[in-house]
Amino acid sequence: MVASVHGLPGTNLRAALSWVIQDIHHKGWVPGTGGNFSAVLSRDPLRLLMAPSGVDKGLIQPEDLIEVSDRAQVLHGQGRASAETLIHLAIVETVGAGAVLHTHSVFNTLISIHYAAEGRVAIAGYEMLKGLAGIRSHDVTVEIPILPNTQDMQQASNAVRRLIQTQHPYGFFLAGHGLYTWGKTLFEARRHLEILEFLCELTYRKLTIAG
Repeated sequence: MVASVHGLPGTNLRAALSWVIQDIHHKGWVPGTGGNFSAVLSRDPLRLLMAPSGVDKGLIQPEDLIEVSDRAQVLHGQGRASAETLIHLAIVETVGAGAVLHTHSVFNTLISIHYAAEGRVAIAGYEMLKGLAGIRSHDVTVEIPILPNTQDMQQASNAVRRLIQTQHPYGFFLAGHGLYTWGKTLFEARRHLEILEFLCELTYRKLTIAG
């Protein structure tokens, strides 16, 4: 069962998700119509609240969000579900995430390409790592896996399920595409995103200094 106010399912979640999407856009992490975002509206049956595909994320309002089924079908609202909805569903179903955020920032895109051949980015020694759930010290190494980009979303979602089940990461990159991260709640996911975006920029700037 989901809350309903003024006829809109999950009105409070709609307001929160639209605010988070606008905030991410204002940070410059989803230029154009890039990025996709979801929050769990209900778990039984599984329903996601999402931004529709192909829209300017800086203009998203609560009433613009769409409700999507566990088969990536739009149940309520106007617009199309992102082709990457299957990836969101794979993450939610595998780790029980409450929200999934996907950005296309300059720094995460560059980092994902630079380290693509290694299949991961290892980040260690930074105080900001403590912003990730369960980390209590800077003296730790966090690995963010990199998957190859593909337009086959079924293939991609299957790869994501396998990755999460075996490596239990805080997020992952699609090479040359962007970053996915998640959290138990929408605002934990937002915090994880901010931490990982900070670490992506830090990693890039460290490379330029070393060069």
